[in-house]
Order: sequence, then structure tokens, then C-alpha cells
Amino acid sequence: MSTPAPHKIALDEAIALEGEGHRLLMAGDRAAAAERLGAAADRYRASWEAAGPTAFGRLVGLLKARLLAGADARADADYVLEAAGGDAAAGSPVASYARAFAVLVTGDAAAARDAVAGMRAGGEAFTRTADALQATADGDAGAYSAALAAMVADFEGRDAHLTGVPIADTALMLDALAHPRGLPGLPTSPVLPPA
Repeated sequence: MSTPAPHKIALDEAIALEGEGHRLLMAGDRAAAAERLGAAADRYRASWEAAGPTAFGRLVGLLKARLLAGADARADADYVLEAAGGDAAAGSPVASYARAFAVLVTGDAAAARDAVAGMRAGGEAFTRTADALQATADGDAGAYSAALAAMVADFEGRDAHLTGVPIADTALMLDALAHPRGLPGLPTSPVLPPA
């Protein structure tokens, strides 16, 4: 049996660490979750660096894990913007997704609106997230609440989750960006950690 490629090993490690972090978040242990999620972010970056120029989902994983860890994600956002801004990113809804989150981390609402437009070709889940990101960039509380509720409802209806933990991690990632902008908080849901 052949040895998995380094990027696959790092990705598997990232997902396992993220899963541990998700379990700890759902149990209400934010401090322990932050440690695991920070380590997951580092492994997502290592996986991206070993995988090549089109594995944009790993950049989303990097930002998501860092934000859910409650850490300052600005250096990661700058890294994602550089990594997801080349020719390989053209036309990629996942690259647009990574850029949209990254520019909101840096505070550039206008650039977020441009990146969101590139997400919409990715299908229904991308459109839901794009709606929430657009509302975050616009500071539109009503549109944000509606988009967030639709996203959480989608997670509640899923049979499978990437890390094996039923958690609306994208909603948590959005909340990390929306809350400081004065937008409404998360709803109560079985796929969200206790308040």
C-alpha cells in the first residue's frame, strides 16, 4: 500500500483536529476548542501549501478554524488573499468564497461584494453563504438574519458533516465577522454551541 501524499496527510490531520474542536465547542469548552482549532488552521495551511494552486477549500478551512478559535485572523486573511488571487482562482466559486471571508476579516466590504458575486455559480449552498456575506458587507440586519436562519436550517437537515460533528460551522464563522459589525446573533439550534 502506498503512503498518502503529504497534502492528504495534512488535510486528514486538519479535519481530525477540527472535529475535536467542534466537539469541544458543542460541549461548551471554548478554551480547549480554541487550541484544537488553532492547530487545525495550521494543518489546513500546510495542506494547501503541499497540494497545489487549486485546493481552495483548504484556504476556507484555514480561515474557518482560525475564526472559530477566536483568534486574530488578519494574517491568515492576507495569506488567503494572496493565495486565492491568481489565475488559478479565476472562475472558482470556492476561491471566491475564501476571498469573500478574507476581505471581510480585513474590513474591506466593497471587495467582499465583488468576491460574493463569484460564489453564486457554485450552487445552492454557495448562494446561501453568499447572501449572508453580502448582508454582512452591507450591514443589512434583516437580510443577514434571514440568510443565517436558512443556513442553520440547512445544517440541521444534513445527515453528514465533514468533521463528523453536527455543527453549523459556517454560521459560526459568519457570526465571528457579523457580531463586531452589530448584526444579530446566532439563533438557538441543536447544531450550534450553547450560548
